[in-house]
Amino acid sequence: MSAAPISAAAENVVCRFADKRFTEISGLTTSLRHPGVLYLHNDSGDGPFIYAVDSSTCETLATLTVRGVDPRDAEAISIGRDEHGRAVIWFADIGDNLDSWPNVRLHQIREPKRLRDKTVSATTYRFSYGDMPHNAEALLANPVKPELWIVTKQLAHGSLYRLPVPLRTTEVNIARKIRQEGGLVTDGAVSPDGRRYVVRDYDDAYIYAGLPPGRLIATVPLPFQLQGEAITWSPDGRSLLIASERDKRLMRVTLPMSAMAVS
Repeated sequence: MSAAPISAAAENVVCRFADKRFTEISGLTTSLRHPGVLYLHNDSGDGPFIYAVDSSTCETLATLTVRGVDPRDAEAISIGRDEHGRAVIWFADIGDNLDSWPNVRLHQIREPKRLRDKTVSATTYRFSYGDMPHNAEALLANPVKPELWIVTKQLAHGSLYRLPVPLRTTEVNIARKIRQEGGLVTDGAVSPDGRRYVVRDYDDAYIYAGLPPGRLIATVPLPFQLQGEAITWSPDGRSLLIASERDKRLMRVTLPMSAMAVS
């Protein structure tokens, strides 16, 4: 990550979450099926809950309880496609602060047609990194076809890993390292058209053209947050939405023109 930082064109508070359950927002993603809807989740300790919220008002629209899942350290959520082209939510139990778990877990949930409180089923996949356990907080999902990437979180630097296609439920899948990344990456997301992606740390967002590994095209400073751990794209791909632990604000960062390049 070496592109010179530039000033974001604009930043503003979209709305404030009033739901008292949102104590440690750790993941945020934009719905594929429901315009204007975001999905979010808390950090470890909250349980198997995914919340659908209105991206304009921050109103909670539905709570999805994932059947049979007991998260150890849920750190990321993304929207992608399964092998049949259906929209799915990826709920990533990939946190490992002690770098000690022999494998971590991804839960795949069909995105519901109707938003209401309900219990949903998940298909669970286990994976490891092939070298040693790693802590991670960023999951990238291709919104067009079933492809997934993980960015690990370390002090000096993390790494970008590609998950196999297809994932298998009968074995521990092995994520393959693509390259080294910056340190303290807390989240990431692929743009709605699948032509750019972003990863963030506590201070900046890094915009890449293409799918991972991509080409770095912009470094955008983010507004101060107490513990910024969530990022996603607006549906039109022109801005980023960010949230934080211990912070009730949903914030929008409008991207400069340099972050719009796709080739």
